[in-house]
Amino acid sequence: MCGIVGILGQEPVAMRLVEALRRLEYRGYDSAGIAVLEDGRLERVRAPGKLNNLVERLLASPLAATCGIGHTRWATHGAPNETNAHPHFAGPVAIVHNGIIENFKSLREGLLKDGVKTATDTDTEVVAHLIAQRLKAGDAPRQAVQNTLDKLEGAFAFVILFEGEEDLLIGARRGSPLAVGHGDGEMFLGSDAIALAPFTNRVTYLEDGDMAVLTRSSLELYDSQGRHTLRPLQFTQASALLVDKGGHRHFMAKEIAEQPDVVGHTMAEYLDFNAGRVRLPDMPVDLAGLSRINITACGTAYYAGLAAKYWIEQIARLPVEVDVASEFRYREAPLEEGGLSLVISQSGETADTLAALRYCKARGQKVAAVVNVPESTIARESDVVLRTFAGPEIGVASTKAYTCQLTVLAAFSIALARARGKLDDEGEARLVTAMNGLPRNLVRALREDGHIEEVAQKIAHSRDILYLGRGINYPTALEGALKLKEISYIHAEGYAAGELKHGPIALIDEDVPVVVIAPSDTLFDKTVSNMEEVAARGARIVLITDEEGAAHHGRNAFETISVPLADPFLAPILFAIPVQLLAYHAAVFLGTDVDQPRNLAKSVTVE
Repeated sequence: MCGIVGILGQEPVAMRLVEALRRLEYRGYDSAGIAVLEDGRLERVRAPGKLNNLVERLLASPLAATCGIGHTRWATHGAPNETNAHPHFAGPVAIVHNGIIENFKSLREGLLKDGVKTATDTDTEVVAHLIAQRLKAGDAPRQAVQNTLDKLEGAFAFVILFEGEEDLLIGARRGSPLAVGHGDGEMFLGSDAIALAPFTNRVTYLEDGDMAVLTRSSLELYDSQGRHTLRPLQFTQASALLVDKGGHRHFMAKEIAEQPDVVGHTMAEYLDFNAGRVRLPDMPVDLAGLSRINITACGTAYYAGLAAKYWIEQIARLPVEVDVASEFRYREAPLEEGGLSLVISQSGETADTLAALRYCKARGQKVAAVVNVPESTIARESDVVLRTFAGPEIGVASTKAYTCQLTVLAAFSIALARARGKLDDEGEARLVTAMNGLPRNLVRALREDGHIEEVAQKIAHSRDILYLGRGINYPTALEGALKLKEISYIHAEGYAAGELKHGPIALIDEDVPVVVIAPSDTLFDKTVSNMEEVAARGARIVLITDEEGAAHHGRNAFETISVPLADPFLAPILFAIPVQLLAYHAAVFLGTDVDQPRNLAKSVTVE
């Protein structure tokens, strides 16, 4: 979740570190800091809050150093204040860290017994002290780091700077991502290639367990066993990912507006519209021979997986289990060797999803990954990648990544149904043709933006809001409630419409708006019946339906939001637009930090 960067440069690095950190703001953070070697001595500048606070301090006390490390912190251990902000020092060691050291308490107790005093509440400082102890015992920097890594339990990425070593940076990763950037007489380390894009497009991605020793002219890599190793040098496209808000007020608004384009790009990868066919990459299993599919993901990606469960079971007639990745391993699910598991992650670095992937592979499953970053750890460790083409998503709350995930999963479901003989040529062509109209219908849905803004302002001061959906629209209700919670901080819950009378209806009164997601499909009348149950108890109904549903029942709602009439198969993708916009405009009206909501991070790389 934290952003980390290191530079061995030829010019002053302070503002270059800040520039790299700005590209990692999308991960979420609560403080920032840098450390440099000024005339061989460690110097540090830190500040709570946003990067602008750090910049003000750097402008007040300029630094001329040409090597340094930087960090944006998302608090896991200790309060989000300057004391706990990174980098952390211990004697001649400065360190920045992404991740969680699970055994830091026992390690700190050992340090205390050795007479070492700690200054912070963080797990990171413990690592710095352990390295400093090894240096004091006579280890060279690389060996000191290696000996320390052997003591650590958890997931992490480190970048380490040593006093008196102006041509040395050491990085290491276990679980959390880290990349090396190759410059001309310069070297870089960063959480991902986007951070390094202003400086280089030549990148080496560290594998899990790797340690990197950098000078300005060399890179030495060691694997988890401490052996010399090589990793490929890649030319990344991240240098082209210089993103701005494109005239929008927030990145989230821009990314919502981009969905017709990015969904179209994603469909172009998987659908042959001329032939009316789906084209998948070579799959690692015989789709026709599967007995079930397991799907694991977190957050919004989990809801994409729930929608896929409905698609696959309905048209491919194959059982699907969907798990929250953070729980999947702990129920010790029995898996069929040679079966197929799907993992879904925007970043491809989500720690819980990566752990689920490894659980599946250890039990003989083949793994297909739906990811937005093809160079990510999840992509590299999967048997096949079903890439989304959302482009960089800067807003913490996922929007375009979600609809691109759904697009891939819809295409996969059609292909699976075809392989299993549950869908004939005509049926496949019908669904592919329906998907061909998605970008156009998404554009039309976006035209409701002004009306949705008015609706959002009417419900934004509510303390609680319920979302209802039935069938394949139930996951959309869950996603709508999550979006609202994430960025507006309004308490919201999503329910299957038929479950309302089994408890939640007790919450209904005139102060609780109810958002009903009801396209005019075969379940429309049942959903409307549930809507009328809550309307009879005084609730204000916000009905999100299509043009046909609005014509028949829109008059019964407090407010009606209409989307274009389309094949019900596409409802999860199309109806994502209004629930995203509803959350966005409520948050803007309430004045929250839409792109970087409190306590959240974009890429959750710790368990």
